[in-house]
Amino acid sequence: MRYGLVFLLVIFFESKAQDALEPDAVNELSLNEFLAYVKEFHPLSQLANFEISAAQAELLRSRGAFDPQVMVDWKNKEFKGTEYYDVLNSTFKIPTWYGIEVKAGFEQNQGQFLNQERVVPDDGLYSAGVSVPIGQGLFINQRMADLKQAKILQDLSVAQRDIRLNNLLFDAVLAYLDWYLANREVSLFAEFLERAEVRFNGIKQSAMEGDIPIIDTLEAGIIVQNRQVSLEQSNLKLTQSRLRLSNFLWFEDNIPLELNPFVVPEELDENSLDPVLGTNLLQLENFVLEDHPRIKALDYRIDRLEVDQRLKAEMLKPQLDVEYNFINERVGQFENFNTNDYKAGIFFRVPLFLRKERGDLKLAKIKVNEAELDLDFETLRLQNEIQASRSEILSFIIQLDTFRNIVRDNTSLLNAEERKFSIGESSVFLINAREVGLIDARLNEIKLFENLLKSKADLFNILINEADVD
Repeated sequence: MRYGLVFLLVIFFESKAQDALEPDAVNELSLNEFLAYVKEFHPLSQLANFEISAAQAELLRSRGAFDPQVMVDWKNKEFKGTEYYDVLNSTFKIPTWYGIEVKAGFEQNQGQFLNQERVVPDDGLYSAGVSVPIGQGLFINQRMADLKQAKILQDLSVAQRDIRLNNLLFDAVLAYLDWYLANREVSLFAEFLERAEVRFNGIKQSAMEGDIPIIDTLEAGIIVQNRQVSLEQSNLKLTQSRLRLSNFLWFEDNIPLELNPFVVPEELDENSLDPVLGTNLLQLENFVLEDHPRIKALDYRIDRLEVDQRLKAEMLKPQLDVEYNFINERVGQFENFNTNDYKAGIFFRVPLFLRKERGDLKLAKIKVNEAELDLDFETLRLQNEIQASRSEILSFIIQLDTFRNIVRDNTSLLNAEERKFSIGESSVFLINAREVGLIDARLNEIKLFENLLKSKADLFNILINEADVD
């Protein structure tokens, strides 16, 4: 927290120095700059990258199944001065992609009670050969399936990271818009409070000079108090929105920052979000649905399930493993290897009914079918959401334009009423009525503007176009 405080103090004094040089200068936090801070420093943004690191660790673990192995098995037994046996069996094994294992070994055994099948020359016996799965496991096995799925998981983790990051950025955009709109409401009520105070002071001066009754100041004073309450309520709303926005502001080493009151948002219009969030409606024609992270994630999920389905189908085959090893007394005398000196073996296994294997395969197919249905549903849902969001944005643009005309007309009515009041043909009551109408119209305009901006934020959330946020 100490570093965060220092950081804020630096910003504060720099801003004061800038204000001293430029009286009209303000400290503005743009949406683009704010989102850049969120992407760079927010803990959830860092957490989203952990999925990729976890996928890389999973890939490394899966590749470990193909690491060469050295195995040494040594057993010795001595009892009452008699060496029963001394057995040494060492093996070097290299697993390969298609289930074939390349082996090399050394065996040296001795002892008075040694099993005859373990008898080898005094200097030991060397062997070299291969083990080949002719049936089950030749084209795909558990090691191959794990590695294939780990590679797919890397791409899946990138898509999931993009989804997590987009959800964070979407929440951050909404917090920024709430802060911006709260600032607009504060400015609105501050403006009308100032107008009410100017009018009250003028009426009060006229009453003191005897031009109008003192009682006429009462209504003007009530209007001032109402405007003060409205301004205080909007200031509270602004403070709350500023604190919510601060939840997204972090600095290096996970230091939380608090947004200071002198920092203001950039001025926005109906097109300000488009270059930042990529929500220009004209760009929707070039949007490729297959590149959407949610679609990609479902595609990768199907790919992983299909690998599992292939593995389950492989389990229907009988297991038939063939092993052959040349043996020789000297490791360097390859030319003396005799094909008549060998160790060989065959292992065969097959369940009679294959009920477990057939059940596993059926479940794997069901999972693939479910995932494909999810993909079809998600594709259609995204298409409809994009179309609905586009229609909503266009509607809000039309409504906003209409309400701006309403605001302009209410402003003209208020100005006309104030001119009539200045020549004694109107009253404070009528001016207040015109002001209330204008305030309501401007608040409705702000609300519609909020709906437009947030509908564009919703479109951003649908598109997950986070690459546009730099």
